[in-house]
Amino acid sequence: MIIPAKLKKGDNIGIISPSLGGAGIFPHRYEKAVESLNKIGLNVKPAKNSLKSSGYVSSSIQDRVDDIHEMFSDPSVSAIICSIGGNHSNQLLHYLDYDLIAKNPKPFIGYSDITVLHYALLKFANLQTFYGPCLITQFGEYPNVLDFTLDHFVKALFDREIGTITPSKFYTDELLDWTLKLDQSRARTMTINKGYEWANPGYAKGKIIGGCLGSLNHLLGTKYWIDPTNMIFFLDIPESEPGMGMKIPDVDAYLTDLDNCGVFSVISGLIVGRLYGYTEDEKQLVKSIIRRFIQDKPYPVLFDVDLGHTDPMITIPYMAQVEINSANNSFSILN
Repeated sequence: MIIPAKLKKGDNIGIISPSLGGAGIFPHRYEKAVESLNKIGLNVKPAKNSLKSSGYVSSSIQDRVDDIHEMFSDPSVSAIICSIGGNHSNQLLHYLDYDLIAKNPKPFIGYSDITVLHYALLKFANLQTFYGPCLITQFGEYPNVLDFTLDHFVKALFDREIGTITPSKFYTDELLDWTLKLDQSRARTMTINKGYEWANPGYAKGKIIGGCLGSLNHLLGTKYWIDPTNMIFFLDIPESEPGMGMKIPDVDAYLTDLDNCGVFSVISGLIVGRLYGYTEDEKQLVKSIIRRFIQDKPYPVLFDVDLGHTDPMITIPYMAQVEINSANNSFSILN
């Protein structure tokens, strides 16, 4: 596996929009995100088509592929961050030049629908990528990017030393309407974080793989799928629409897809991100569904980790060695 170079102050970070054209739809979020990245010493370089928006995608397949190739080919660009997720990054997989990407390795960052690109780049360019914040969703936060998110981004991309991850003190899944710019009116309301919950106790150490439910399912049965045998698998359950969690029958169906493909039988541990957009009763129902798939499994299962669609969030290097241990209530990214 190719480990890309660390980031340092003064580096350029490229912007792409491989799915939804959010940077073009919400320019105030884009401008705030640029400001946030500048504060930590990164200069922003948008790809040619990254600020476009055309319906449910940013631009044509060719435009989006060209932007990825442009950013990997440009020697002045040290890392690439996706503006936002969506649901159509899978349209690009057949058209990417994986040899070009492998010859120009650099950190590639994003979450949610970006899962499909992480898998493809890992499988065919042998490149370690990072499941972490997107440009306008996290770095466009008002009045500032959340400290926990920023600290873990810096640890993963600049320091390359993450270690034990202490749960955030507070979290939010509140949505303030971006279209009406209500997100600029105040900071989002935070809730006290109760910390980790263990569905299955135990200890596991291994490489980490996984991503966003639904996006993972796009890959099942394709050449882009990565066998998770003996790995620690992480799940991020996304929204069904802005501010609302994925429909619970869909969660059950998507988890069944993974189970039918044997995922829950071959992994060595499971990490589930904090649930987004549900009432407390709905959260318990979703957790009970997950428990149905892992109730007879011998490995540890950890709920309510700071990853994915709630904020703040950690940054996860794909295929890093991680350790989860219920005995001391810990989750660590070792290297």
